[in-house]
Amino acid sequence: MGKDYYNILGINRAATQEEIKKAFRQKAHQYHPDKAGGDEAKFKEINEAYQVLGDQKKRTQYDQFGSAFEHGQAGGGFQGFDGFRDFSGYTNGFNINMDDLGDMFSGFGDVFGFGGGGHTKRARRGRDIQMLLEIDFIEAVFGVEKEISLKKTVKCDHCHGNCAEPGSKIETCQVCGGSGRVTKIQRTILGNMQVQTTCEACGGEGKAYNQKCTKCHGSGVCQEIANLKVKIPAGIDNGETIRLSGQGEAGEKGSPAGDLYLQIRIRSDRRFEREGYDIKSKAEINFTQAALGDKIEVETVDGYVKLYIPDGTQSGTIFKLKGKGVERLQGRGRGDHLVEVIVKTPKNLSRKQKELLRELEN
Repeated sequence: MGKDYYNILGINRAATQEEIKKAFRQKAHQYHPDKAGGDEAKFKEINEAYQVLGDQKKRTQYDQFGSAFEHGQAGGGFQGFDGFRDFSGYTNGFNINMDDLGDMFSGFGDVFGFGGGGHTKRARRGRDIQMLLEIDFIEAVFGVEKEISLKKTVKCDHCHGNCAEPGSKIETCQVCGGSGRVTKIQRTILGNMQVQTTCEACGGEGKAYNQKCTKCHGSGVCQEIANLKVKIPAGIDNGETIRLSGQGEAGEKGSPAGDLYLQIRIRSDRRFEREGYDIKSKAEINFTQAALGDKIEVETVDGYVKLYIPDGTQSGTIFKLKGKGVERLQGRGRGDHLVEVIVKTPKNLSRKQKELLRELEN
């Protein structure tokens, strides 16, 4: 098989990809050439082993054919950053994956912008807020406008979010020239490298303030009680959420605000029950009304309506009041109101009443 890559990394052949990566990091720490007692040849061998075993396709080929399949593929120079090769003589024959080195790079910050996200410090978008809002059953059916109050981070009304005391000057940072980044020479496992880090003078903003805002102390935001009017759409159901874009926490230094999510809780109503866009209720009638028929008043979300009960109606019969249910979202009509009729069984009957009922059985 040639070189035993598993043995080089000190792992068994059943090792997972995570175990392979962990072994590589430990060995690379131990043998990298810049450390006392480091071994450049051993470091190259460890990297060669990882380039094969750390790639599932190459690992499968290696397990089947041995290290011969890899000849001619392990070289070619360092490829971690486009356009950069051969740092201090240690990269010839390397092909190092920067993500796999992980914490080996901790301590020298953002390399060529790596992990830094650009030249200036990005102000963070404001946080999202989640809030529970309770409404009545009828309000959910027809919709309602509610006024809510919440304490949140808002844009500073003294400096209007620009972080400077009104009337004071905002100038370009003299240290970084407005870029928010400074370049330093950093010694790494790959030799001396140019490293870009956040400018300490301006904190990455690229700006210098003659005087920061006396209210927000240069953050551009402050805590206040905000009052909002919210339209709850007709037909909303229990547990559904309304998203109010830009009504969350204000962002730092003029960056966009987060969103406000209102989770709706609908209070129960003893008169009605909801099923989708339909409303269900019950109506009691007596034995005579069930036997002979009648017109009764039934309460709906629109008020009382007349319901015709035909003769011979059985207990549990359901009648439909079309279009008397919940408003459908986006104005697509309404559901129905379903009325279940419950026939009350008479109690404490007199002798004559019992005789009359027995006659009805015959």
